[in-house]
Amino acid sequence: MSIVLEDLTKRYGGHPVVSSVSLEVGDGELFVLLGSSGSGKSTLLRMIAGLSEVDAGRVTLRGRDVTDLPPAARGVGFVFQSYALFRGMPVAENVEFALAVRGVPAARRRRRRDELLELVGLSGLGGRMPRQLSGGQQQRVALARALAHQPEVLLLDEPFGALDAKVRLELRRTIREIQRELGITTLFVTHDQEEAFELADRLAVLSFGRLLEVGPPDELYLRPETEFVATFLGTANLMVGEATPEGVRLGPVQLPLSTRAEAGTRRVQVLFRPEDVAVRDSAEGLACPLLGRAVVEQRSFVGSFERLRLRLPPIPGVRAIAPPVPFGQDEIWVEATRSQDLARRFPLRPGDSTFVGVQRVHALVHPGLRFLLLTRFGEETSARSRSALALGGELARRAHARVAVLGPAAPDGSGDRALQEAREALGGGLAALETRLTAEPPAEAVAEEVSRRPCDLVILSLPPRDGVEMAEEVLAAGQHHLLLAPVEGGTSGNGVQPPARLLICVAVGEPGKEDVSFSGRLARHLGAEVTILTVLPERTRDPQEEEQAARFLDRSARTLRRLGVPVDTRIRKGGVREEILAQIAEGKHDLLVLGAPLPGRDGRIGLGGFVGKLLPETSRLPVLIVRSPEAVS
Repeated sequence: MSIVLEDLTKRYGGHPVVSSVSLEVGDGELFVLLGSSGSGKSTLLRMIAGLSEVDAGRVTLRGRDVTDLPPAARGVGFVFQSYALFRGMPVAENVEFALAVRGVPAARRRRRRDELLELVGLSGLGGRMPRQLSGGQQQRVALARALAHQPEVLLLDEPFGALDAKVRLELRRTIREIQRELGITTLFVTHDQEEAFELADRLAVLSFGRLLEVGPPDELYLRPETEFVATFLGTANLMVGEATPEGVRLGPVQLPLSTRAEAGTRRVQVLFRPEDVAVRDSAEGLACPLLGRAVVEQRSFVGSFERLRLRLPPIPGVRAIAPPVPFGQDEIWVEATRSQDLARRFPLRPGDSTFVGVQRVHALVHPGLRFLLLTRFGEETSARSRSALALGGELARRAHARVAVLGPAAPDGSGDRALQEAREALGGGLAALETRLTAEPPAEAVAEEVSRRPCDLVILSLPPRDGVEMAEEVLAAGQHHLLLAPVEGGTSGNGVQPPARLLICVAVGEPGKEDVSFSGRLARHLGAEVTILTVLPERTRDPQEEEQAARFLDRSARTLRRLGVPVDTRIRKGGVREEILAQIAEGKHDLLVLGAPLPGRDGRIGLGGFVGKLLPETSRLPVLIVRSPEAVS
């Protein structure tokens, strides 16, 4: 193997931007790292090149451990997005530079320079200055310079990012031809999927510093293993259905699988690409299973094909993941593409009705929810730990969630005993259970755990002192939500009585949508009723404020009813704290949902204000704090 990465990790400000990445790239392979901005792909490349220090892990190039070697000793060539040419040197000197600093004789430098300029299509331009070249030509010079000293590995960091589409296409082909001619192992970083598909022998998808999947482009596109990769690579229609011995089922619709179906019934995510969707003017005209009758919402001309967005009525028992259903609506959206030939033979316009079938589907294992439980940290008593474990275990059983438990490591072995007690308290019936000891305080322990494997919900009981501060730190440790368990709770045969009446307190606007969506998903698993509450001032200067709140609550209720959750809505007027407490008493609610406050100027989510004042007065209730995308610090 030319490149071997072992558990490579890089942190900035204590937060991992590359998290335990292990990867192997074969000799002569053109391997692409694909990810959105901030996914860690450029940082990973810079660690391989020696331009960024490695916090943990090892880099091996052609069998040599180069983790601690300087860049010049690693045998790599690096091409940057910004060209990084020496502006005061002509093209010839730029290409020769790496050879000159290595003391290569002038005659050999000139010979190598001329070979490379011919290879990249710049023969005869050695005397020009960089400013006299186009962007595409400058990047060709940068490529020639990176290859001058005959590196064992070539690294390219978004090399075409600043170029227009036509030049990008030409340079992609140039890179591929040169790479094949030289047989040099190449690692190429990009956020452009088309670029990745065209260039890669294999590609890896990164997200938030984690390596999600690796494989040939067609394999990852047609048969992804994760929801993120399914929706990130191209356009996806993704819905939650069930696996059956015959294939998969979406509500009443049975669909065959091209891959082997497992016996039994289980929840799966059903993927079909736009090109797998068939549209016809009659159900009989479909040579594939009928999904339903849809209305054409949008039609777009995209050169060689036509793109359609279709709106289907709700399918009983089916939840759409992608395209996402607009908040407050219950239709299902389907993306379809078809050739211009088909579009001419069966023309469709927005508002037209058409029958929709699916020709090919792929099933992914449904990941479900993942809960992280903390037990016996600091001053937290065993009673508080048992409360969090009992509540978390009951919620996990109802939601079919996977559970991880973190316990404190201790020299006297009490940590092992705590984890054994946790396993006994959680009992059976869980989708999955893993336990781990940690010597870190709660916030650091959570940050380390979610960097390894993200979770949806962290569950803990707060200590009597500094509880709000701990909650802030745990909430800031990742992108998860936070459930604060009460010290005491009603019991059932399996532990605690699961919440049956949720109160979701929302502010009108975008952050409130996530409060409703995540809480509704939890309520569906619990079979619970929901009240959605917003509180307005006793006297408002804006007469439309109440009307706007009513519209938002109506859309929120429709979103939950689509999930099969019984829901009502309330608008109360007065002080927020007083009205929430009054609603809890009147409605006999047993779980309170609050939205996380938006980050302050320092980027931190502070709970010391309204939320912090409300928590002591609701200490007998579980409190779920939901962070929306707008509340990401």
